[in-house]
Formats: sequence, C-alpha cells, structure tokens
Amino acid sequence: MEGDKSMRYMLLVKATKDTEAGKFPEDKEKLLAAMATYHEELAKAGALLAGSGLQPSSKGWRVKYSGGRRTLIDGPFIETKEVLGGYWMIQVKSREDAIDWASRAPMPDGDVIEVRQVQEMSDFPPDVQEAAGKFQNR
Repeated sequence: MEGDKSMRYMLLVKATKDTEAGKFPEDKEKLLAAMATYHEELAKAGALLAGSGLQPSSKGWRVKYSGGRRTLIDGPFIETKEVLGGYWMIQVKSREDAIDWASRAPMPDGDVIEVRQVQEMSDFPPDVQEAAGKFQNR
C-alpha cells in the first residue's frame, strides 16, 4: 500500500465468558480453519499489520493512574464487556474497506468486533503536531 492514502484501524474483539474461561466453541476446527483463511486473505490483500488472540484477563493486569500515583490491579476482570479477547491491526484505503474486513471475520454467534480508526499525526491540530514534532527523533 505504499504511496496509497491509507488508514489504520484496530478491529477489537470483545471477550466473552467462554474466551475468559479458555473455552473454544464445539466446532473449533472449523472456526480455526476459517480464521486461518481470513488471516491469509488479509495478508494477501496487504491489509494485515498484526493480529492475535489475547490471554484471559486472569493472566493480565491494569495500571490505574490517579493523583500522580499508579496502582496495579490484577485480573481477572468481572465485566467481560470491558475486556478484549483479541485484535487485528489493518491498513486499508477507506472506512468502507475496514467495515468490509470486520464483517468478513469468522466469529461465533454473539461475538462483537469494535472497529476504531488509529489516530495519525495528521488528525491532530497544527499546534499538537508541532509540539509532537519536537520529540519524533528521540
């Protein structure tokens, strides 16, 4: 995609009670084969920058910032709606392309993919770009 005007998007897969418990659907071979095909198609199209499933939140932690202090909070996290189960980082030419790729992901019923565009430096106001430019070569 070099030379093309393109945008990066994160496709964020929401965790479920099953993914948090490390459970795969009964048709796991079919799902894994479909996922492998999906990854191959993304790569062949030049859209795949990265992607992977994530370990359950019981193996993770959060760092909370408050009043100049940092507090470590170990998982698991009770609300699965606040937890990610996996992600893809893609680079495509348009919002419509990102929607298309997210819609083609082979996900089990009930799963949710949140799509968010990655902020590029050009998305920021000129004064922020100027301030950030001072730190680019560090």
